[in-house]
Amino acid sequence: MNVNRIGLIGLGIMGKPMANNLLQANHNLGLYARNPKSLRSFSANNIEIYNSPAELAEHCDITITIVSDSPDVENIITGNDGIIYGAKPKHLVIDMSTISPEVTRSLAHQLAAKDIDMLDAPVSGGEQGAIDGTLSIMVGGKADAFNYAFSLLQVLGQNIIHIGDHGAGQVSKACNQILAAQTIAAVSEAFLLAKSSGVDPNKVRDALLGGFANSKVLELHGKRILDNNYKPGFKAELHFKDIGIALKSAQENNISIPGTEMVEKYLQKLVEQGNGELDSAAIAKIVQGE
Repeated sequence: MNVNRIGLIGLGIMGKPMANNLLQANHNLGLYARNPKSLRSFSANNIEIYNSPAELAEHCDITITIVSDSPDVENIITGNDGIIYGAKPKHLVIDMSTISPEVTRSLAHQLAAKDIDMLDAPVSGGEQGAIDGTLSIMVGGKADAFNYAFSLLQVLGQNIIHIGDHGAGQVSKACNQILAAQTIAAVSEAFLLAKSSGVDPNKVRDALLGGFANSKVLELHGKRILDNNYKPGFKAELHFKDIGIALKSAQENNISIPGTEMVEKYLQKLVEQGNGELDSAAIAKIVQGE
């Protein structure tokens, strides 16, 4: 890959360590943040700070965005001073946010009219995966754009899969969020059964980790649940948003996913209780009646 500067917009729990990994890989980096406070820790010589997404895109060859929701991405790309108004033809936008597949396809279409390409590349692996550069990256978009960006994505993740056309990455991420949320609920129920039966759930977890029921959720979130430690790696309010995206996609495709509907209720209750800032492993608090 021969690029002069990579732009990154979004310096939250995920974006900040991703920026650090790009710097460690000796990329020249352009940054824009809606909250200037998030820029304070960046002072390397190969960083430029820009005042708008348009200005950033004008001076970069590739722009990565990783923000919270569909309206945020739309505003950054097509809003006032958005990327679309600064990017030159052949610019590549890589949106690593988790948003609606429908919105992704619309944005890709609008960018294509300006000869700007786009990949939707949502990630899984949480804050630790972002720090370690071991994220799973699910990519939608043209194959040639994927091939062009692959070496850059390798700085940020390890399991990097081209799923299909625009929006396919977001569909894959919705599937990921369904599995993660329902598995948290299942682990919570298993621990509840163990405790109510007078059995130590810590020992149950140790046993299950060596068998067919083992999973990353049991390993990582199971420990969080047992320790009652819900410091956010991925906030419940964001998982609630993602499950909403999955349910909307299911509705658009005329299918029913009742397990997902149930776990949405758990997340909704968690958020309504004022616990949306907790890690989504706190689904256990609802399942276990805390």
